[in-house]
Amino acid sequence: MENQAKSGVLVRLQEKWGLESLFHVIAVLVVFSLAGSSVVFLRKGLFSILGFNEQTSLWIKTITYILFVFPAYQVLLLAYGFCLGQFSFFWEKEKKMGRWLAARFKKS
Repeated sequence: MENQAKSGVLVRLQEKWGLESLFHVIAVLVVFSLAGSSVVFLRKGLFSILGFNEQTSLWIKTITYILFVFPAYQVLLLAYGFCLGQFSFFWEKEKKMGRWLAARFKKS
């Protein structure tokens, strides 16, 4: 029964994301995992290079995160997606997010 529940989640993700197979779903999940792990590593390194510590203001850390780490995550998604054969999936997601962000800034 537990295997059915796990595969059920993967099947739902396959349908939601419009992927061809469960292998593609797993590849996409691996890309998300690799990019997330890598960005945590990069953030720690960047904050260390910049000399950030526990006394550094939260707003400075947040601005730095948004300006440097968030874009790095997007690039890592594309890079790992390319390596695992899922570039087109992530490229479409990036374009969709770009259009969404552009629409938010146009309203301002």
